[in-house]
Amino acid sequence: MKDNLKRVIVDFKKLTPEILALLVEKYPDGYDDIHIIEFKNAKNELIQAVEVTTEDTKYLVKVSSTLAVTMENYDEDDYDDFDEDDPEAVQPPNDLEN
Repeated sequence: MKDNLKRVIVDFKKLTPEILALLVEKYPDGYDDIHIIEFKNAKNELIQAVEVTTEDTKYLVKVSSTLAVTMENYDEDDYDDFDEDDPEAVQPPNDLEN
């Protein structure tokens, strides 16, 4: 089955409140290895991502410890003052260990 969805790879730095909300909705208990898609990008680098789809777009969001912690601590109210498509709204957690 072929779809006509636009495909977008999203790094944490470009994550918007809308995409984060969709991820949390699709993976309320977080994502596991079975949810991770692996592929090579144009630079032949191996990318690991989880998929979330809107009406017209399929997002492949690169997985990272920052993404996992952000999803775990997600609170919709934290983004009330931001537009849904504002990539500046989603910030890395302060308590993330390096």
